[in-house]
Amino acid sequence: MPKELNDHICEDKVFERVYNKYSQDLFNFLYYKYGSQINPNDVSQDAFIKLWDNCKKVSLSKAKSFLFTVANNLMLNELKHQKVVLKYQKEKPKHYTNESPEFILEKQQFLQRYQKALENLNEEQRIAFLLNKVEGKKHSEIAELLGVTQKVVEYRIYSAFNNLKKELEGFKIK
Repeated sequence: MPKELNDHICEDKVFERVYNKYSQDLFNFLYYKYGSQINPNDVSQDAFIKLWDNCKKVSLSKAKSFLFTVANNLMLNELKHQKVVLKYQKEKPKHYTNESPEFILEKQQFLQRYQKALENLNEEQRIAFLLNKVEGKKHSEIAELLGVTQKVVEYRIYSAFNNLKKELEGFKIK
């Protein structure tokens, strides 16, 4: 079997010739097989993009087969994706939790008490505590931010923690 002169289709003129020759056939194949719900024009364009990306690997004689196989697989993947989307659209979201009403009420009350306890801290303690526990900053970073020593930051966090512990019995923090 003689080797083709243009063994691959990376040249613009060759690719353009392949596009002009197969684009309408590919579109028709996808349209007749899958309909217009998934845009066959987009899928055929994606197949040509994949052909261009793999142009060194695909010979001119295999271009048509490559295009039709890739386009068919893209359509099947899109159909599979739409089935998953439809499945999750049919499922109704859960509007309940396994938490008891008492637990939810206790949680809300605790959060209110926690907010009040935070308000009762002096500003320096509150800032150092929140920077450390909420934002996760290290003591050295907080000290640099506030323009104080690391020992001062440690003292502020420790005293804020003690005040919170007094106001909220059973208060534990990580």
